[in-house]
Amino acid sequence: MSHDQRRGERRPRLSSFRCGHCSLDVSTVATGTAHRNHCPNCLWSRHVDDSPGDRAAGCRSLMEPIAITVRGDGEWILVHRCCGCDVLHLNRTAGDDNPLILLRLAVKPLAQPPFPIERIGQL
Repeated sequence: MSHDQRRGERRPRLSSFRCGHCSLDVSTVATGTAHRNHCPNCLWSRHVDDSPGDRAAGCRSLMEPIAITVRGDGEWILVHRCCGCDVLHLNRTAGDDNPLILLRLAVKPLAQPPFPIERIGQL
Protein backbone atom coordinates (compact mmCIF):
# COMPACT_ATOMS: atom_id res chain seq x y z
CA MET A 1 0.00 0.00 0.00
CA SER A 2 1.34 3.44 -0.88
CA HIS A 3 1.98 6.16 1.68
CA ASP A 4 -0.92 8.20 0.23
CA GLN A 5 -3.33 5.27 0.56
CA ARG A 6 -2.31 4.61 4.17
CA ARG A 7 -3.30 8.20 4.88
CA GLY A 8 -6.64 7.59 3.13
CA GLU A 9 -5.75 9.59 0.02
CA ARG A 10 -6.17 8.36 -3.54
CA ARG A 11 -3.86 9.37 -6.32
CA PRO A 12 -5.62 11.71 -8.74
CA ARG A 13 -6.63 10.22 -12.07
CA LEU A 14 -4.58 11.65 -14.90
CA SER A 15 -6.08 12.36 -18.32
CA SER A 16 -2.81 11.49 -20.05
CA PHE A 17 0.70 10.21 -19.39
CA ARG A 18 4.00 10.13 -21.24
CA CYS A 19 5.22 6.68 -22.24
CA GLY A 20 8.45 5.85 -20.43
CA HIS A 21 9.62 3.74 -23.36
CA CYS A 22 8.83 5.69 -26.56
CA SER A 23 7.88 9.12 -25.05
CA LEU A 24 4.45 9.29 -26.72
CA ASP A 25 1.84 11.40 -24.91
CA VAL A 26 -0.98 8.92 -24.26
CA SER A 27 -4.60 9.63 -23.35
CA THR A 28 -5.89 7.47 -20.50
CA VAL A 29 -9.24 7.24 -22.31
CA ALA A 30 -9.34 4.27 -24.69
CA THR A 31 -11.93 1.94 -26.13
CA GLY A 32 -11.86 -1.48 -24.48
CA THR A 33 -10.27 -0.60 -21.16
CA ALA A 34 -11.21 1.51 -18.14
CA HIS A 35 -7.72 1.66 -16.58
CA ARG A 36 -5.27 2.33 -19.39
CA ASN A 37 -1.65 2.28 -18.32
CA HIS A 38 0.04 1.02 -21.48
CA CYS A 39 1.12 2.89 -24.58
CA PRO A 40 -0.88 2.16 -27.75
CA ASN A 41 2.23 2.75 -29.87
CA CYS A 42 4.84 0.43 -28.29
CA LEU A 43 2.58 -1.41 -25.78
CA TRP A 44 5.00 -0.81 -22.89
CA SER A 45 3.49 0.00 -19.53
CA ARG A 46 4.52 1.19 -16.09
CA HIS A 47 4.06 -0.82 -12.90
CA VAL A 48 1.46 1.42 -11.27
CA ASP A 49 -1.27 -1.03 -10.19
CA ASP A 50 -1.41 -3.85 -7.68
CA SER A 51 -5.00 -4.53 -8.78
CA PRO A 52 -6.46 -3.08 -12.01
CA GLY A 53 -7.01 0.65 -11.62
CA ASP A 54 -5.86 1.04 -8.01
CA ARG A 55 -2.60 2.88 -8.88
CA ALA A 56 -1.20 1.54 -5.58
CA ALA A 57 2.04 -0.14 -6.76
CA GLY A 58 5.16 1.42 -5.35
CA CYS A 59 7.53 -0.02 -7.97
CA ARG A 60 6.80 2.38 -10.88
CA SER A 61 9.31 0.58 -13.16
CA LEU A 62 8.65 0.06 -16.85
CA MET A 63 6.80 -3.10 -17.86
CA GLU A 64 7.76 -4.86 -21.09
CA PRO A 65 5.05 -6.45 -23.23
CA ILE A 66 6.20 -10.07 -23.50
CA ALA A 67 3.22 -12.02 -24.83
CA ILE A 68 -0.41 -12.14 -25.84
CA THR A 69 -2.96 -14.46 -24.32
CA VAL A 70 -6.55 -14.91 -25.43
CA ARG A 71 -9.57 -15.18 -23.14
CA GLY A 72 -12.35 -17.67 -23.81
CA ASP A 73 -14.44 -14.97 -25.48
CA GLY A 74 -11.61 -14.17 -27.94
CA GLU A 75 -10.42 -10.98 -26.22
CA TRP A 76 -6.66 -10.44 -26.58
CA ILE A 77 -4.80 -9.69 -23.34
CA LEU A 78 -1.29 -8.25 -23.05
CA VAL A 79 1.14 -9.94 -20.69
CA HIS A 80 3.61 -7.47 -19.17
CA ARG A 81 6.71 -8.24 -17.07
CA CYS A 82 8.02 -5.53 -14.76
CA CYS A 83 11.63 -4.60 -15.49
CA GLY A 84 12.11 -3.70 -11.81
CA CYS A 85 10.54 -6.53 -9.80
CA ASP A 86 9.69 -9.19 -12.45
CA VAL A 87 5.98 -9.28 -11.52
CA LEU A 88 3.65 -10.34 -14.36
CA HIS A 89 0.45 -8.43 -15.08
CA LEU A 90 -2.36 -8.97 -17.57
CA ASN A 91 -3.76 -5.89 -19.31
CA ARG A 92 -6.72 -5.69 -21.66
CA THR A 93 -5.84 -4.49 -25.12
CA ALA A 94 -7.38 -1.21 -26.24
CA GLY A 95 -9.05 -0.30 -29.52
CA ASP A 96 -6.19 1.95 -30.59
CA ASP A 97 -3.32 -0.44 -29.77
CA ASN A 98 -0.77 -0.88 -32.57
CA PRO A 99 -1.97 -3.97 -34.49
CA LEU A 100 1.49 -4.69 -35.93
CA ILE A 101 3.09 -4.86 -32.47
CA LEU A 102 0.18 -7.00 -31.21
CA LEU A 103 0.69 -9.46 -34.08
CA ARG A 104 4.45 -9.53 -33.53
CA LEU A 105 3.87 -10.55 -29.92
CA ALA A 106 1.29 -13.15 -30.92
CA VAL A 107 3.51 -14.89 -33.52
CA LYS A 108 6.82 -14.59 -31.65
CA PRO A 109 6.66 -18.16 -30.25
CA LEU A 110 6.04 -19.50 -33.76
CA ALA A 111 8.92 -17.49 -35.21
CA GLN A 112 11.30 -18.69 -32.48
CA PRO A 113 10.40 -22.33 -31.74
CA PRO A 114 12.35 -24.10 -28.97
CA PHE A 115 13.38 -26.87 -31.38
CA PRO A 116 14.84 -27.06 -34.90
CA ILE A 117 12.02 -26.33 -37.35
CA GLU A 118 13.19 -29.26 -39.49
CA ARG A 119 11.90 -31.67 -36.82
CA ILE A 120 8.31 -30.89 -37.88
CA GLY A 121 8.92 -32.67 -41.18
CA GLN A 122 9.95 -35.80 -39.28
CA LEU A 123 6.63 -36.11 -37.43
